[in-house]
Amino acid sequence: MIRVLIADDQGMVRTGFTVFLSAQSDIEVVGEAADGRQAVERAAQLQPDVVLMDVRMPVMDGLQATRLITSRDDISAKVLILTTFDLDDYVYEALRAGASGFLLKDASAVQLAEAVRVVADGDALLAPAVTRRLIHEFARLGEPRAPVTRRLGQLTERETEVLVLVARGLSNQEIAAKLVLSEQTVKTHVGRMLGKLGLRDRAQAIVHAYESGLVRPGD
Repeated sequence: MIRVLIADDQGMVRTGFTVFLSAQSDIEVVGEAADGRQAVERAAQLQPDVVLMDVRMPVMDGLQATRLITSRDDISAKVLILTTFDLDDYVYEALRAGASGFLLKDASAVQLAEAVRVVADGDALLAPAVTRRLIHEFARLGEPRAPVTRRLGQLTERETEVLVLVARGLSNQEIAAKLVLSEQTVKTHVGRMLGKLGLRDRAQAIVHAYESGLVRPGD
């Protein structure tokens, strides 16, 4: 079972998501939070696999809560940001805070459940529009960060190649086809790459690849 915590200051949104997700045989909603501080506290108490996190909440916003959750050793939850089209400016900061993906609040029940599964499995959930916004931010920010660049030396040539393709938005299946490898082999390379770089998931790998200069906007 995938354990989910829902953090949103609107009770009707929390109730709606709970109803949608509870209808899935492999998903269990273990709790709710009405603000960011509660989200952090309940993530520590309940140990969910995924936190559905709204951005705009009282007491503590979703970005601060995401940063705290992903930085704590006693919390292993992945964070899926709940957003609307007018919140694109939060994309870069949310990924840097450790978010694993984004989901529009008007998503269907099927999309919601699938998003939870994708993030729980360690994949990044980034729509093409979100990826474009992210690349734009990296282009605006300019030069790579040296401390980040040095860490790439730990990777093998194949792991580096896989990281580049992950950063370009390819799935494991697409990477396997491009490199003529089995999908399981690609998954192994991704896992080793994440471990060596100390990253939680593919979303952080994408950020790392751009910040290090390994991949540049327009490549």
